[in-house]
Amino acid sequence: MKHQHSNTLDCLDFEILSCLQEDGRMSFTVIAEKLKVSIGTVRTRFNKMIDDGTINIIGRVNPDKVGFRCYAHIAVFVRPATLKEKVANKISKLPEVSFLAMTSGDYDLEVDVMCRDNNHLVDFVNGISKIEGVNQTKTTIYFKVYKFAQPDLMLLRGK
Repeated sequence: MKHQHSNTLDCLDFEILSCLQEDGRMSFTVIAEKLKVSIGTVRTRFNKMIDDGTINIIGRVNPDKVGFRCYAHIAVFVRPATLKEKVANKISKLPEVSFLAMTSGDYDLEVDVMCRDNNHLVDFVNGISKIEGVNQTKTTIYFKVYKFAQPDLMLLRGK
């Protein structure tokens, strides 16, 4: 198994990750200078975290700036309950989905989506409503997103 658990990361790993969260294009040279370690150490740690799946490098897009004007939360009720995994698997493959989780609350699946506009959202909801096992959906539109962020790694260190 390639993935490691966060408890196997040490302080230097977290500091490297924090630098990259600050600026994903930060060079190994700058990181090494900031952390007072060698460039080789940064490169080795970085490559290890890439290999074990701790981090992957992507260009993070601001959805609003590229034309996504409708964000929504959709509560999905699945019946019979034995179809939850199948329904979740199908929904997870849809490109509009930015977050998907099984919940312990009043509904079975929580789905967050980014759509071009309200018409796109209506089409999306109509589409998932046709999936076998989807009994009901409840959609809440987000009028304004105030924060869209990656996790703050300092929370894991008790700071």
